[in-house]
Amino acid sequence: MSTPVPDRLIMTTTFTVEGYRIRDYLGLVRGVVVRAPTLSQGFIGGLKSIVGGQIQEFTEMCEQTRQQATAELARHAREMGADAVIGIGYDASEIGQHATEVLCYGTAVKLDRLPG
Repeated sequence: MSTPVPDRLIMTTTFTVEGYRIRDYLGLVRGVVVRAPTLSQGFIGGLKSIVGGQIQEFTEMCEQTRQQATAELARHAREMGADAVIGIGYDASEIGQHATEVLCYGTAVKLDRLPG
């Protein structure tokens, strides 16, 4: 008999979820986003790269892209009926000279709450 699971999708970099037992492994889930800087991000970022230091425009673009890839991963997991995604990781690679692919991946699972 299954026990209740959380209403929200649990997402973690670990391979276990405290207080739950993994009942079923549903498979790999992923979120992929390909992004290029906007004209202003590219221009301002390019100017700042000449003098060095942190380039806030690129940092913001990267964070937005990671958030979008994570949201895509969550959407994919919900479509599979997952209660959680475990072992989440990120990877990034350049596509051409001006675009970056960000991949968020993990394993979708069904959970049972442990007694106690």
